[in-house]
Amino acid sequence: MKKFLGKTALYLFLILLMLELAVRAFHLYTVDPPRYIDDHGVEKRVPHHNGYSVTGNRKQNFSEFNINKSGFNSHREFNPSASKYEIAIVGDSYIEGFHQDYQNSIGQKIEEKIEDIEVYQYGYAGYDFANQMHLVYAYQDTFDLIDEIILYLNYENDLERDRYTPNTNRIKMLSSTLFKIRDQIKLLSYGSKIGVLEPFKKLATGQNPFKTDVTAYQSNEIKEETKAEKLERDKRYIANFQNLIKLYGFNKSKTTLLLDTRRTSNVFLDFCDQNNIKYIDFSESFKKSKKSTNLIYDMHWNDHGRELIAEVIASYIRNKKKD
Repeated sequence: MKKFLGKTALYLFLILLMLELAVRAFHLYTVDPPRYIDDHGVEKRVPHHNGYSVTGNRKQNFSEFNINKSGFNSHREFNPSASKYEIAIVGDSYIEGFHQDYQNSIGQKIEEKIEDIEVYQYGYAGYDFANQMHLVYAYQDTFDLIDEIILYLNYENDLERDRYTPNTNRIKMLSSTLFKIRDQIKLLSYGSKIGVLEPFKKLATGQNPFKTDVTAYQSNEIKEETKAEKLERDKRYIANFQNLIKLYGFNKSKTTLLLDTRRTSNVFLDFCDQNNIKYIDFSESFKKSKKSTNLIYDMHWNDHGRELIAEVIASYIRNKKKD
């Protein structure tokens, strides 16, 4: 019996070792560069990390990232000065751009369309509008030198809070021993990404590993909001927006929102028009496109979508520089 158990353990170890080597050899695992909260309370990536972001269990997306000394994925360092023309684009994972090689980012595409400018992408997965406003406020000396500030606003979920508080719990969790082990053993990282380890995660958190969440497989139908619910949500979002502006400031002469009016309330758009808050709308460009603008497995912009975003921003900047 001992001999049988010993052989079984040895074969299991060898199988896992071969799987680990295969995952490493074919780079099926994704690299999530470490995060931290700096002295200004800004959550971002630890500088000087390079690697590849992988999405899907068949490497549906394989792209290189480069975290610069400022802690953001970018093709360049951020060195604003009064003698250059710089644009800062601030936002969440759509702006961070881990779904595309950093050499082919939105910022790079814009720089190819307009001469003598530098584009700084302050993108970080999970940023909402409070994160963005606090970032600009925290690095005010830097942003004072930047000529144009573009804030990406996903109206549907970016205005849920009226002030910024750092997410220390997430940083602690991602820095825990358990997550460090997962990141070192690439088979665990890959298994976690494709859902193989879900039962073990449930077991570790005291849940039933064999119980399936039936709501995850229910109809895709979304509960329609009533007019009263929409109005209440718009009032809350606008109040949060106003409070963020009051707390952190908003330079209307050089700050512009980037948004999709198809997914933005007309009440909020009217508020922006009435208060001279400029916005760049990329909805028409996306609607006219005969090619898909999103990845096939999630809603992040694909290369064509990013090209359209870059052209819309470049067109806005060209017109702004003429004035």
